[in-house]
Amino acid sequence: MTKLDELISRYPALGACRAEIDAAKDAMIKTYRAGGKILICGNGGSAADAEHISGELLKGFLSRRKMTADERGAFEAALGERAAEYADKLQRGIPAVPLTSLSAALTAYINDVDAEFMYAQLVFALGKKEDLLIAISTSGNSKNCVRAAETAKALGIKTIALTGERESRLSDICDITIRVPETETYKIQEYHLPVYHYLCAATEQEVFDEA
Repeated sequence: MTKLDELISRYPALGACRAEIDAAKDAMIKTYRAGGKILICGNGGSAADAEHISGELLKGFLSRRKMTADERGAFEAALGERAAEYADKLQRGIPAVPLTSLSAALTAYINDVDAEFMYAQLVFALGKKEDLLIAISTSGNSKNCVRAAETAKALGIKTIALTGERESRLSDICDITIRVPETETYKIQEYHLPVYHYLCAATEQEVFDEA
């Protein structure tokens, strides 16, 4: 049984999103292989989800993600016998930036310019065409997430939205929209968690098992 089959078996209603979930996983893998990073934004509980996703990507999630031989060699060249401790404790990461955590830049921009463009500004400043934006919004209409997605589109950055089941501004804009089958905020968030846990686990398995 694949990880996606397992996810659907545990949460059968997510079968309606199977193709989009699979496409999102492929987009995350492609971003990593292209040397890009994953930018993540959201508000409230979705901001916490953005932080959660980055936590699963920046360190080992279900695997240890040990250094490659080349990486270990670089540490040995720089640190000698002390390299063994670094090789034992450091884990390979999937570059991910929760835009929600950049509080100084966000609050300065909100104060000086316009809160609606807060995430758009960070996408504009940090984004490259090899990157991926994940915008999380239970309604799919959060204005600052919509502006971020529009900015990403202008920059040629691939976009994924995590929303509820209704069509929305993000579903109109984003390349991939995972519309989980609920309409109440907390119920949507309850589905977002297993979806992004799957995305992190499946991406990790693919990119690190191949090394």
